[in-house]
Amino acid sequence: MAEPEEAARERSRRWRLVLGGPAEESLGKVEGHDGAMDAALAALYDATGDADGTAGKRSAGLGGSAPKVARWLGDIREYFPSTVVQVMQADAIERLDLTRLLLEPEMLAAVEPDVHLVGTLLSLNRVMPDATKDAARQVVRTVVDQLERRITQQTRAAVAGALNRAARINRPRHADIDWDRTIRANLKHYQAEHRTVIPERLIGYGRRSTAVQRDVVLCVDQSGSMAASVVFAGVFAAVLASMRSLRTSLVVFDTAVVDLTEQLSDPVEVLFGTQLGGGTDINRAITYSQQLISRPRDSIFVLVSDLYEGGVREDMLRRVAEMTAAGVQVVVLLALSDEGAPAYDHENAAALAALGVPAFACTPDAFPDLMAAAIERRDLQAFAERFKDQQASHPAG
Repeated sequence: MAEPEEAARERSRRWRLVLGGPAEESLGKVEGHDGAMDAALAALYDATGDADGTAGKRSAGLGGSAPKVARWLGDIREYFPSTVVQVMQADAIERLDLTRLLLEPEMLAAVEPDVHLVGTLLSLNRVMPDATKDAARQVVRTVVDQLERRITQQTRAAVAGALNRAARINRPRHADIDWDRTIRANLKHYQAEHRTVIPERLIGYGRRSTAVQRDVVLCVDQSGSMAASVVFAGVFAAVLASMRSLRTSLVVFDTAVVDLTEQLSDPVEVLFGTQLGGGTDINRAITYSQQLISRPRDSIFVLVSDLYEGGVREDMLRRVAEMTAAGVQVVVLLALSDEGAPAYDHENAAALAALGVPAFACTPDAFPDLMAAAIERRDLQAFAERFKDQQASHPAG
């Protein structure tokens, strides 16, 4: 059956936009709106072409001019959906070395804010001129607000539910009885003739408490490869710190260690307190974090790192073993982002697994459930395996 003429034209149009200028002879020239889209794509991906649509050899398709780049950023926001715009921005920064131009306010005003752009801005924090910092903060604030809307409610609900379940009592009111656990705990009292269980011990949920029930230490690797994880971890730390039932600390590190706990009331300040890039000394960061843990069995230590250790590996592993032996619930995340597992040190991950501490990449949407599992002291290895299976059966994209 022949393809309808309109569908054939649309297919040809799409292929022309995908293939660019080299396909002009076989698929025709594009004009108008399509021509503008083609020029925007050519400026980034073609060997020839520029952001104004003119042909010619280029060494960097968008040139060194911030106004020209700003116009191009405005064009792609007009012609493409925001998800595509974010990909093109990231490609432009990588392929055309536009990092320097991000230090100019005119360009920042034109960008589509997203997590990766925030990571790039944070990496430039130390060289950013004063004239750019206000614009950069606005970009970061926009992304932080988006992330808070995405994660806050789910995080608070998961953590509060886990804390209530963890505070079970043995003489609960009827409304507070955890029937599932009560039945399982009393199966030996099953009365066959009555086909029922006679519970000798009731298990219930604890009442809400205003006291601090758990201490949480987030220890985050701020080396350059961890940029997106730093952004998500900073926002999560601020959300957890807003819950009175938790005492939350945030420690970031490269070869030095910085405690950002006092800034957790404002996640934007937290993020600008980081210094992306540099080496990594995980052992030093764990050494500092151990000092923050005063009641091990009520503490959760979350290390977010790709595990490339520039410090003393043996001491790092020994300290993790000390924490787990003392009763600290230790969680190691190779990444806390939407991108999945990054490159990481497989030998150190295996060594941690041998200590009973699984190391895996976690998405922001799964992090609240992970925190709930840690609070209830569930098997985190089993959680990691289930999460990996879910990711395999529902891959992103």
